[in-house]
Amino acid sequence: MSSSFGKNLTISVFGASHGKAIGAVVDGLPCGISIDEAALARFMKRRAPGQSLITTQRKEADQPIFLSGLVNGKLSGSPLAFYIENTNQQSKDYNNLRDIPRPSHADYTARMRYGEAVDMRGGGHFSGRLTAPLCCAGGIALQILKAKGIEIGAHLKQIGSVQDRTISFTDPDMDALQKVSHETVAMVSSQSRLRAITYIDELRQEGDSTGGIIELFATGLPAGLGNPNFDGIENRLSQALFGIPGVKGVAFGSGFDGCLDRGSNQNDPFRLENGEVRTLNNNSGGIQGGITNGMPLVLKVGMKPTASIAKVQPSFSYEAGANTDLQIKGRHDPCIAVRAIPVVEAVTALILLDFLLDNNLKLD
Repeated sequence: MSSSFGKNLTISVFGASHGKAIGAVVDGLPCGISIDEAALARFMKRRAPGQSLITTQRKEADQPIFLSGLVNGKLSGSPLAFYIENTNQQSKDYNNLRDIPRPSHADYTARMRYGEAVDMRGGGHFSGRLTAPLCCAGGIALQILKAKGIEIGAHLKQIGSVQDRTISFTDPDMDALQKVSHETVAMVSSQSRLRAITYIDELRQEGDSTGGIIELFATGLPAGLGNPNFDGIENRLSQALFGIPGVKGVAFGSGFDGCLDRGSNQNDPFRLENGEVRTLNNNSGGIQGGITNGMPLVLKVGMKPTASIAKVQPSFSYEAGANTDLQIKGRHDPCIAVRAIPVVEAVTALILLDFLLDNNLKLD
């Protein structure tokens, strides 16, 4: 299975949702940088399950156990290797799914690709559980970037019909994003947050689900990062972001809405401010020709509705060779976008750090 990404900084994820452990190996991290493990734990807790009624009730500590690469709180230069134990699996909830594939899951396609022996308990290696090691690796990258003046923050732009307050593309309020990052639903508007929580809880009680749109901002990036054509900022970010289970779309700047607008509205005119080049707008999301222009990076990620819902759905039985109905059991998020925000931040941080290493930027 393809479980690695990165160019200078390579990340390989291993494990399965109901296996003994999950983890990752990260090669290419700079040597000698101090890592705040308490801050890393706080970041990973944002993704951890079982923290509210509107997320899965599976409870996991998500405590990484480092095998190499981190010595006395500092990156040692060797590949960073760690694992996270799975302690709260309920595999019996998935016994019938070997025979009856779940709609909109990888159960059927994985079996077609790998055969009957593939482990799909809880989603196996395709599960959102594998985003925990991504958050560990990405949490370290976030700390390295922040020390260089690069800050990353995201919020839930929309869940169902509930929209959050608009964030400026040219001067995003990163403090506001940081302030709501540990809320049950990371929306800047408290009114929208309450409406979203109510909506998600209603869906949970109905046995249904919804998707959402995550909007991310990165500030402090220098102009000139990236490459044209097939190795640009958008290219490598999109490839990695689509590796997050449930992602159905990635857009930059004004995205598809901007594609339907006029050029006179969407162009980003240049101006000099105190000797620095800026743009009046930032509809391109801080990128032109695959290369950063020094403005904030802006991207959106669309997450599909959780496929595991309690409603009865049509499927088929391999054993019987006939159509049948399926009711999925187990513990599932009614909206995976809620816990996906730190994952999107983590993956973005890893790719941006990889780009900085392209330029041989001194990081210690």
